[in-house]
Amino acid sequence: MNTPEAAFDTLVPLQPLMDTCVHCGFCLSTCPSYLLLGQEMASPRGRIYLMRAGAEGRVGMSGAVVGHFDTCLGCMACETACPSGVRYTPLIEETRAAIEQHHRRPMGDRVFRQLLFLVLPFPARLRLLAWPLAFLNALRAWPRLLSALPAKLRNLIALAPTATPWRAARAVPARTAAAGKARLRVGLLTGCVQQVFFSHVNQATVRVLSADGCEVLAPADQRCCGALALHAGRDGEARASARRLIAAFDGLRLDCIVVSAAGCGSAMKGYGDLLKDDPAWAGRAGAFAATVRDVTETLAGLGTPRATRHRLDLRVAYHDACHLAHAQGVRSEPRQLLESIPGVTVAPLAEHEICCGSAGIFNLVQPEMAAELGRRKVERIADATPDVVVTSNPGCILQIGAHARAAGHLFPVLHIVEVLDASIRGSRISGLKSNI
Repeated sequence: MNTPEAAFDTLVPLQPLMDTCVHCGFCLSTCPSYLLLGQEMASPRGRIYLMRAGAEGRVGMSGAVVGHFDTCLGCMACETACPSGVRYTPLIEETRAAIEQHHRRPMGDRVFRQLLFLVLPFPARLRLLAWPLAFLNALRAWPRLLSALPAKLRNLIALAPTATPWRAARAVPARTAAAGKARLRVGLLTGCVQQVFFSHVNQATVRVLSADGCEVLAPADQRCCGALALHAGRDGEARASARRLIAAFDGLRLDCIVVSAAGCGSAMKGYGDLLKDDPAWAGRAGAFAATVRDVTETLAGLGTPRATRHRLDLRVAYHDACHLAHAQGVRSEPRQLLESIPGVTVAPLAEHEICCGSAGIFNLVQPEMAAELGRRKVERIADATPDVVVTSNPGCILQIGAHARAAGHLFPVLHIVEVLDASIRGSRISGLKSNI
């Protein structure tokens, strides 16, 4: 059995970060778990109190203590709200790493998490899921049969992307020339889940970047960025993924590395912290992280668009992905890009700062809480009466799409680059195929 000191010893050096929390409560109204559960220990300040108690040896890593950290979505809305500048990200990431190292979860939970990480970060394994997913997706039309399945399997089916095994995901070219004189030379993260089930987003990203004057390089040997592992406390796997990805982009002489998945971009911008204790990689990781940009940052930073935006008469509900708005601080750029399209109106969205419930693997391991947040988000979106919902993260697309479908809403849920691409190409949004 772990002593308190052994379980939480890695948190001791982070006590100065904990001490910046003055327990003012500004984080409470933005914390999704506190909004749902109404418990102090389900809030950021409550969890920081628990971290301090663990670091001081006053509590052990019991199932109850772990449960309070498991209900944290890691959305970082608390960092946005905090007037004291508390850096909650390294605190929750280190705590989760300690949990995975010292706490033995129940067998079912342990096996389920292990299966997720045996598949999700590996595109080749994900492709093998296409046929079974096509069958499972068909079960959505048979609610009685679906109700007989275990809860976690039902949840997986509800969230699963539309899989078409006969239509293989298309890889983006290793190099795509800029239209006209190149304004930037950029690398593109193709991702793992995104590469397989959202390859159309990667394709649209390349077309938009190229049309606006970027030469795009997409190394074929890149692999998972480690974001899912990092957010789940599997820090050894996250570090290994970070090293491989940094090596994949070595020597390409890039102006920046572009990411169109918010969770991946957040993790990659933190590589300097992730590998700071690795002498062989710390410098490379910091330099790499400094070049990472979300696709909306890159496009907005180019200034006047080179490619003509054709009119799209649309009322858009823009959902702020947490790892873009809160973790990366990117809020104005997506709205600026949408408003640059003639005919587009960005509708105000109530509770735009609240997580949709996707949060990495949260909606898979905490399905009840995630579903409540998903329903809440869809209700707020529906109140805005949009023609289309736009966001910047594949997990958000699946989560919002699943709960919109369950509520009977017909609005498509798209990545922002799909809308930009449609405008540049003069296509109709109604012609885009939903992946939900």
